[in-house]
Amino acid sequence: TLPDQRMDDPRPGVLIVGGYGVFGSRLARLLLARGDVRVMVAGRSLESAQAFCAEHGGEPLRFDREGDVVAALAQAKPFVVIDAAGPFQAYGAQGDRLARAALGAGAHYLDLCDDAAFVESITCLDHVAQQAGRVAISGASTVPATSSAAVTALAEGLSRVETIDSVILPGNRAPRGLSVMRAILAQVGRPLDLWRGGAPWPVHGWSGLRREVLELDDGTRLDPRRSSLIGSPDLALFPRHFGARSVTFRAGLELAVMHLGLALLGWLPRLRLLRSLQGWARPLRWIADRLERFGSDRGGMRVEVLGRDARGEGQRRTWTLIAEDGEGPFVPALPAYVLIARLLRDSVAPGARACVGELRLDEIEQAIVERGLRIRCSRATQPWSTLYERVLGADWARLPAPVRDAHDVFDVRRFRGEARVSGGDGLLAWLLARLMRFPPPIACTPVSVQMERRGESERWTRQFGRYRFHSTLNARAGDPKGQVRERFGPLGFHLQVPVDDDGLQMPMVGATVFGCVPMPRWLTPVSVTREFVDAQGRFCFDVDISLPFAGRVVRYEGWLVPAP
Repeated sequence: TLPDQRMDDPRPGVLIVGGYGVFGSRLARLLLARGDVRVMVAGRSLESAQAFCAEHGGEPLRFDREGDVVAALAQAKPFVVIDAAGPFQAYGAQGDRLARAALGAGAHYLDLCDDAAFVESITCLDHVAQQAGRVAISGASTVPATSSAAVTALAEGLSRVETIDSVILPGNRAPRGLSVMRAILAQVGRPLDLWRGGAPWPVHGWSGLRREVLELDDGTRLDPRRSSLIGSPDLALFPRHFGARSVTFRAGLELAVMHLGLALLGWLPRLRLLRSLQGWARPLRWIADRLERFGSDRGGMRVEVLGRDARGEGQRRTWTLIAEDGEGPFVPALPAYVLIARLLRDSVAPGARACVGELRLDEIEQAIVERGLRIRCSRATQPWSTLYERVLGADWARLPAPVRDAHDVFDVRRFRGEARVSGGDGLLAWLLARLMRFPPPIACTPVSVQMERRGESERWTRQFGRYRFHSTLNARAGDPKGQVRERFGPLGFHLQVPVDDDGLQMPMVGATVFGCVPMPRWLTPVSVTREFVDAQGRFCFDVDISLPFAGRVVRYEGWLVPAP
C-alpha cells in the first residue's frame, strides 16, 4: 500500500511495474528528475522498491500483476500505468490483463515490450481505450518505438523504402535483467521469420553472424563487434507500416566468447536436443557476471534504410547512437519518458496501438539532451547502387522500366512467369547441361526467379517447374566497364551488357574454370542472350547457350513479372 501522507499529492501519478528493474529503474530516474509527477516504484518485492526509493526517491509499492490489480489501481489512482517488468512472452492468454485494468481505472497504459506478438495484440483493446478516452500503447521502448522513429526520419524524401536493417550492441558491463535474458534465450536456435523480398524468410535465432562497426560523424566509434539475427516487433510491423521489401534485426554481445558461445548453444534447439535455452537464464547470467569486467560500459545501436529518392537515385541512410559510461540502459526508457510528457500535455490521440511511428526522432534526441545523458547520435547519407546500376553507369537510365526493375536488387527480389526450354544435341552438350544443372527440354512451365544480394554480388535462383539451378553475378574492381561475371558452379563467364533501345544484350567475351583458369577459346561457350519488354509490358528473357564444336547446349526463354 501507499504511504497515507502521499495520497493527497496533487501531481499526476505514474505507476511503474518493475520500477526497480533494469529499464524500469531508468525510467523512474528520468521521471523523478522532472519533479512534476508522482513516481510509484512498484513490483513484487517491496524491499527492492524501498531500497530503490531510499536512494533515488519515489514511492515504493508492492504490486503483483497476477494479483488483484483492479483493487491495487483503485487505491493508487495513477494517471498512467507502465509495465516495465516482463518477460512479456510469458504472459500467456491473460497478457492484456494489466492494460485492461488500467483503462478500467481511468489510467493510460504503456509498456516497454519488445515481443512482436504481444505488441501486435494490444490493438484488441482499441475500442475499450477509445471509449475511455485513454491510450494503451505497447512497445514504447528501443523497439519498435525508437527504431520506427529513426526509420520515419531517415525515410523522409524517399520515393520507396527498400530495406530496413537495425542492430543493437550493448556493452558487456550493462546490467542483465532475467526478463531480458529469458526473452533472448527463448529465441536462440529457434525458427525465426525475417521479412525479405516481400515475403517471410525463415532463419534460426542468433544465426547469420556479421561484423559490425558503429561510428558517429565526429569519428567516435565502438570497437568492431559481432551481431546475429534475432526477433523483434520491427520484423512484423515495419513491412506493413513503411512498405519495405526487406526488414532485418540484429543484436550482439561485446565479448566474442559470449556471442559465439551463445551461437554454439543455439545448435541444441536447432537439433531438437533441447526445446529452448530459456530455462538456462540463471546459470548463463552467472557466467556472464563472471566475465563482466572483461568488457566495456559502451554500447550503441544503428538503424539503416536503403531506398531511392525522388530522382531515382539510390541512398543508404543511417542513424547511429553510442552510449557512454554505462548509460545504454536509459535508451529503452526514453520513448516512454517522451510519451508521458505528451500525455501530460494531452497531445496523444486515444486508442490502443503499437508504438510505431508514434514519436519523432528529434523528440527522443531532445530528451537525451534535456536529461544530460552521455549518449550521442548522428545521421549520415551515402549513395547506393545495385549491381547492374554500378556496371551500366549512365546507361542504367536508358533501360526500359520493366528491365530496369528486374535488376533493381537492393536485397531480395522475386519474379514469376512462364518459360519454355529447348535442349541441345549430342552427348557433350547433354553433359555440360547437366554439369550446370540446366533444366531438360520443357514445352511450357511455370518459372520463378529469386535474386538475392550478397555483399557486392547477386545470387540468382531459377526454378523451371521442379528443376532448379543457381548462378552468382558480380563485377570485380578492375573489370572493364559494362561487364559482369556469372558463375555456374566451377564455370565462370564474362558477359558484356550493352544497352540498346529494346533492353540488354549479353554477349559472352570470356570464360574461366574455378574463377582463375582461362578457358581455351575453342572450349568457351557462345551465349546469345537478350532481355526486352513484350507487347504486354512484361520483362522477357531469351538465353541461348552453345558450344563452338557441339552446337546448342540449352535455350530458355519466357517472361517474368514481380511476384506478389
